[in-house]
Amino acid sequence: MFTSPRLPFPYRPESEIVAGQLRSLAGALDWAAAAHSAQPWVQAVRDNPPPFWAMESLLKEYPISSAEGLALMRLAEALLRVPDAETAIALTADQLGRADFDGAGDGVMARLSASAIAMSKLFLPEGGHPNLMSKLGARTVVAATLRAVQLLGRQFVLGQTIGDAMGEADDSRKKIPNLRFSYDMLGEGARTDADALRYLASYTHAIQAIAAGANAAGPTEKNDGISIKLSALHPRYEDAQRERVMAELVPRVWGLCELSARANINLTIDAEEVDRLELSLDVFESLAALVAQHHPQWQGFGLAMQAYQTRALDLIHHIAAIARKYKLRLMCRLVKGAYWDSEIKRAQEMGLPHYPVFTHKHHTDVSYLACAQALLAAPDAIYPQFAGHNAATIAAILQMASRNAVPFELQRLHGMGEGVFREVLKNPLISCRVYAPVGAHRDLLAYLVRRLLENGANSSFVHQLADESVGMGELLTSPLRLESESSLPLPPALYGPGRPNSLGLDLTVGSMRAPLLAALAITPVPVVPEFDPRQAAAVVEKGAGAYRQWSKVDVAERAAFLRRAADAMERQMPRFCALLVKEAFKTWGDAVSEVREAVDFLRYYANEAERIMQPVALPGPTGETNELRLTARGVWVCISPWNFPLAIFTGQVAAALATGNAVLAKPAEQTPGIAWEAVKLLHEAGVPEGALQLAHGPGETVGAALVAAPLVAGVVFTGSTQVAKIINRALAAKDGPIVPLIAETGGINAMLVDSTALPEQVADAVVQSAFRSAGQRCSALRLLCVHEGIADHVIEMIQGAARELAAGETADLATDVGPVIDREAFDNIQKHLQRLGASAKVLVAPAAPVSPANLIPPAAFEVSSLADVKDEIFGPVLQVVRWGSGDLKDPQAVIAQINSLGYGLTLGIQTRIDSRAQALAAAAHVGNIYVNRNMIGAVVGVQPFGGEGLSGTGPKAGGPHYLYRFCAEQTVTVNTTAAGGNAALLAGGV
Repeated sequence: MFTSPRLPFPYRPESEIVAGQLRSLAGALDWAAAAHSAQPWVQAVRDNPPPFWAMESLLKEYPISSAEGLALMRLAEALLRVPDAETAIALTADQLGRADFDGAGDGVMARLSASAIAMSKLFLPEGGHPNLMSKLGARTVVAATLRAVQLLGRQFVLGQTIGDAMGEADDSRKKIPNLRFSYDMLGEGARTDADALRYLASYTHAIQAIAAGANAAGPTEKNDGISIKLSALHPRYEDAQRERVMAELVPRVWGLCELSARANINLTIDAEEVDRLELSLDVFESLAALVAQHHPQWQGFGLAMQAYQTRALDLIHHIAAIARKYKLRLMCRLVKGAYWDSEIKRAQEMGLPHYPVFTHKHHTDVSYLACAQALLAAPDAIYPQFAGHNAATIAAILQMASRNAVPFELQRLHGMGEGVFREVLKNPLISCRVYAPVGAHRDLLAYLVRRLLENGANSSFVHQLADESVGMGELLTSPLRLESESSLPLPPALYGPGRPNSLGLDLTVGSMRAPLLAALAITPVPVVPEFDPRQAAAVVEKGAGAYRQWSKVDVAERAAFLRRAADAMERQMPRFCALLVKEAFKTWGDAVSEVREAVDFLRYYANEAERIMQPVALPGPTGETNELRLTARGVWVCISPWNFPLAIFTGQVAAALATGNAVLAKPAEQTPGIAWEAVKLLHEAGVPEGALQLAHGPGETVGAALVAAPLVAGVVFTGSTQVAKIINRALAAKDGPIVPLIAETGGINAMLVDSTALPEQVADAVVQSAFRSAGQRCSALRLLCVHEGIADHVIEMIQGAARELAAGETADLATDVGPVIDREAFDNIQKHLQRLGASAKVLVAPAAPVSPANLIPPAAFEVSSLADVKDEIFGPVLQVVRWGSGDLKDPQAVIAQINSLGYGLTLGIQTRIDSRAQALAAAAHVGNIYVNRNMIGAVVGVQPFGGEGLSGTGPKAGGPHYLYRFCAEQTVTVNTTAAGGNAALLAGGV
């Protein structure tokens, strides 16, 4: 493998990186001259604009930020894949109903609006079932909209087959001889091995077709070529599955390379997300070594790289080093970048120290120019390919390349930038390669929408080019400047200055995962002595004594103790993660997330306590003051579960302590060691030992004794509905005050999928929600309700994706699904599997692995009706039901039957019909509703968690109302007239 140092740490300060790039560009580029060269091109495009459907004109007519642009984008993404007329009507009504195409310019949409689009508000139903006339009108409008979307697709897809695309390419070359093409078969990421093999066959067929027209003896760069996506060729193309990827993917890609090398055409590996970059490097070098061994004269092997990544310049130096190591000349396609918003969101969600991409657009432009300079400086190793549509950037490239006559080519995306390149390519010495999507329109429109979003932003050159209100000087302004700060709050500052986002780890980065693996080797699980339930009254009495002192500690001081504990836990993340892996059988990813959630609870409740426990002055008559105060209740029993033995344990304890209560913490009997270490940490942070006591032991003895003890002021419980009812009855039977119970219990959590949903997105969300964490989350998906029109395809994708999951020991980074918590849980799930195996259709057969103990791989069954789903199965078991006819004809009927189950914890909705999502959410009696995403991983302060009905009492944990339940309310009214009246009033009296 590559022996040079790996790429730098990806999460570094943006300004430091840009400053270095600016230094490298000093003296290498005359921006004023480049802008001057670009001006005639821009003016020519504005004087002679491209056709209406070209990207520049489209964005001028319908900016992405407008209702019309958004409607067009959403329809393009979803409409063609909807199989049933009713849903197609609903989607079109939803999107066009909020847009106004009446003012469209003299183009196709304007003509359509006259006959169809502008009629949508008259014809399309806003709700309920349309009558016959409305339905006929609606179908007419949908048909017109479909034609518009198909026309849009044709502008950005060269051909639906490779043969059609090559024919279109030949026609284009008759007009512009110096055009070359790189065909992209639109391979999105594979979810199943069958998907990967289908993409492989598609790539193979395309290469064979391209090869038939190639010049095998001429320069490789003059031939057309192909672009391939590694994540399309393997369903688990990710760092944790490195061994599988190297063993299974590399031979597949090598087969494509051999075909390309023999035909002397070029093959470029497309760019992937940041977390796959180093894996891509390993795959790329393995292939480069094979090229050097078998086809050393081939000069068509290449890699695309994204300038918006903060490591882009380092990547170029690495690629040049690989080329020199193996004595090859490699092609390098430089692009600005895709997936920007996804990279930003990922860094924020994971709590990473910095972003791995530039947050200022002009910083990406600086990086692009610095990368271009580096590519041009390595002609012995690299053939540069510069992809982009910015006229000023193109002029800068031409300027830098002309200084030392380095061979290169420009590239553009088919359907984009044609106006600028029409002018640039008037110079016959400049070569351009068109990156040309190939495939069926219904399969590519998600890709198209991504391109629209990337190039349609208000700040993009493509958008501003068509906007004549943007002056030439503004459009071509120099990017060579440095901003001292990120344009976005850094991930640790996501929630503002008052609450730091908990710091996370990227397990794809070796330096970040190394401390975890080291901690695993040295961290023992402590042996925790069992509590004697006969001592319950004594410890409650001790807690009551501590409460009288702790409740008098100023709330700011109590909050400071919790923040100190949060900081300590964050510093000790490797140790706590190791405990979670060893004692609770957590995967590493789940362990990191759980420590972060515990840290977030400590900080959030510290802030909330300070917020709500300040006295509030209330209005009243003169001569009187009224003040509302919150006070602690006393001693709380906190009973936490084994599935989140650190996060839920810490959250319960922190809420009670922050509000001035004392705590008797009863952890799950399977995971006392984690709780023990959390209690020690809180004591070290300043919480008195009497105010927080640990009582480990079985729930039926220790838990019951604590709940029954006198002087208990409240109970907070997370666990099964059955046990919550037992606790509720026990509290009701006690003499003395009425004691509050906060319970968060189970749920038969459902996901409703309609026929507008993107199957790949659904498969991802289902697999994550149902099978990750071995299905042992309160929020895990138990019941998938999928529309019959897409059910076969979605189920097939879920089946294949589930089979790709790795089940095994959680200490292994490659493991996706670990064992369930103990033998009792294992046996209970097995009973359900036997029942479903006999009564339902098996979709994913539950395997029977030998080790580790209590391992249950993912299983899925199709049931005939929602009525067949009666119990929560707390493991990696999914039940599937189809809807669209009979008792489940429409989505509202599905929601009604989900409500009738009595649970109300989490619900997933997958639809592109915005109004439908809102209506279903309003109809559902469910605590947490997730639209077009997975259903797990609620974040403290972002998605407060908790349900209703059989799923709990509320209030929601991690939300702004949670702490109130731990408090008593007290109103103090003082009659000031008793001591002489209202002096201020009297002083100003008549």
